[in-house]
Amino acid sequence: MIQVHHLNNSRSQRILWLLEELGVPYEVIRYERDPQTMLAPPELRQIHPLGKSPLVVEEGEVLAETGAIVEALLERHGAGRLAPPPGTPAHRRFRYWLHFAEGSAMTPLLVKLYLMRVGEAAAPVLTRIDANLAAMLDYLEAEVAKEGYFAGPDLTAADVMMSFPLEAATSRGGLDASRPALFGLLRRLQARPAYRQALERGGPYAYAP
Repeated sequence: MIQVHHLNNSRSQRILWLLEELGVPYEVIRYERDPQTMLAPPELRQIHPLGKSPLVVEEGEVLAETGAIVEALLERHGAGRLAPPPGTPAHRRFRYWLHFAEGSAMTPLLVKLYLMRVGEAAAPVLTRIDANLAAMLDYLEAEVAKEGYFAGPDLTAADVMMSFPLEAATSRGGLDASRPALFGLLRRLQARPAYRQALERGGPYAYAP
């Protein structure tokens, strides 16, 4: 059975959700962040040297990096679900958003998280980060407004991947109902039965409504 080494309030929530959408049995091994530092516990380094979550173990193989895990799970268990047909423009768009989530979307959100802890000295840089985030959210709003999801008219794993930066953006990036297509998509994703079931399996998750 697939094992998911799951850290609370982290990217690994998406892996639980994806597995629920695919109907694949899995075991959750929970880890808790240090309440002071918010860092992952050192026990995760026993699974992977970097000690980050998510980590998935299947048939003795350790999979790391959320996007790579998503691709591997779709390849092994997707049976054509949650992704457009390979080789099509829709699939190329799907792949773009699958990697945009960590490659572009999370970068300014993470930088802002760290700068917010610095204090007044970070104010000039925060102004630039906020402008960057506003431009990105405007771009995402326009893209989602085209067909309702990131990679077309139907849910794909790209939406699963993009859910975490959208959730982070509601708390520190300025995402709210003023961007109705994007905010509405997030609320639809969070209302899905598989999303809710993943919350039950993963435990408390601060980004859930």
